[in-house]
Amino acid sequence: MVKAVVVGAAVVACAAVGVAVVLERRRRKRDADLLGSAEAERRRRAAAVIEEVESSLATPTALLRGIADAMVAEMERGLRGDIHAQLKMLISYVDSLPTGDEHGLFYALDLGGTNFRVLRVQLGGKEKRVVKQQYEEVSIPPHLMVGTSMELFDFIAAALAKFVGTEGEDFQLPEGRQRELGFTFSFPANQTSISSGTLIKWTKGFSINGTVGEDVVSELSRAMERQGLDMKVTALVNDTVGTLAGGRYMDNDVVAAVILGTGTNAAYVEHANAIPKWTGLLPKSGNMVINTEWGSFKSNKLPLSEYDKAMDFESLNPGEQIYEKMISGMYLGEIVRRILLKLAHEASLFGDVVPPKLELPFILRTPDMAAMHHDSSHDLKTLGAKLKDIVGVADTSLEVRYITRHICDLVAERAARLAAAGVYSILKKIGRDKVPSGGGKMPRTVVALDGGLYEHYKKFSSCVEATLTDLLGEEASSSVVAKLANDGSGIGAALLAASHSQYQYGASD
Repeated sequence: MVKAVVVGAAVVACAAVGVAVVLERRRRKRDADLLGSAEAERRRRAAAVIEEVESSLATPTALLRGIADAMVAEMERGLRGDIHAQLKMLISYVDSLPTGDEHGLFYALDLGGTNFRVLRVQLGGKEKRVVKQQYEEVSIPPHLMVGTSMELFDFIAAALAKFVGTEGEDFQLPEGRQRELGFTFSFPANQTSISSGTLIKWTKGFSINGTVGEDVVSELSRAMERQGLDMKVTALVNDTVGTLAGGRYMDNDVVAAVILGTGTNAAYVEHANAIPKWTGLLPKSGNMVINTEWGSFKSNKLPLSEYDKAMDFESLNPGEQIYEKMISGMYLGEIVRRILLKLAHEASLFGDVVPPKLELPFILRTPDMAAMHHDSSHDLKTLGAKLKDIVGVADTSLEVRYITRHICDLVAERAARLAAAGVYSILKKIGRDKVPSGGGKMPRTVVALDGGLYEHYKKFSSCVEATLTDLLGEEASSSVVAKLANDGSGIGAALLAASHSQYQYGASD
């Protein structure tokens, strides 16, 4: 009897264990179903955000043509002197470009963004060309970008004086002559001569009191005097004008220059009689280099997304430099960050908690974006490492990495295609966008491009070139060349300093 009771108890115990196992399996299945449902919902939300991003950043060719037409119309308004024109179309006072005859020792200072470059070049005329050149690059401390004018220019002049102090025997300055400098100033300025110009406004993250409306050559000259540096600024040029000069020195078919770096701008050679606002005697060459200041272009045709609008609203210059904010290196990484942040909030892209570092504006720089975009490894290891370093997420799934790369691709492609539309607009303005109707041969047309974004972000630059070919068509594009002009603005400024030397020691007439 006792045995039967024990056996019965064992059966009951086994049944209880069996029920527990079944219940546990059901619980696990339910949890798995819930987890699967949650994961499915997360993926659905992520897909919805990505689809919205793809749509809002789309740049079909027809849209690009419309943007180019709108930009040409603004260029014409600017050349007429319309005060409401978005493109200022600034007269550079450069009516002739380097010929190759330039000779002597000249310096250049290239102030274009978060870094500036000091350069010296020994020119040897047509036979020897650039005999020797040296340069140094200096980073501008962030606090000086929002400080005072004197602080900024004193810092620049000190670096320039230090650089002059390292001048070696390979660089020869004739006895009794003052060193001369070409000053590349990559911000909107109203030039009143080849060696003077007043600042219109700061861009590219600079916001300095006391400089707007002032002659920047005078500001630099006073700073050099405070450093005890005997040097004269003989040419003030925008970076695009410098790049155009440097490009023409290397290739006589260069007609335009475009900067795609921290910021963006373009310059080109215009017929002087096509500049209604020009009031002086027409230059002997019949041409004038125009600094478009195209970064300020805006149009209802531009595909502005919610991310662009929010970034612009929170910027130092809301409502300004819209085109620049869509295509330049200062902003592309930030647009990617804002999209990733939305994915983190709405689709838990990086887990249940939004990474705090992802909330920080401009934490994701465009060079990091390019590194992630260029990662072609099977497991996107570089991209994962970047997310860990920048966003602080130690472990990301392959899916998250692929989504991140796709966002980089979308933002870069839109920027590159919009940049190509800008180049196309300049070619349209000067009649280099199509083969002549009379059946003549289209002249070789070279566009010099400079800037870190174009030089180092290969997927970006490849897309610019492919889109330009698409816009021009096969026949016209065969005569158009996009050419990297590395440090063209620095060399160009030195060349223009030579051709405008106070000793007439530069180019021959």
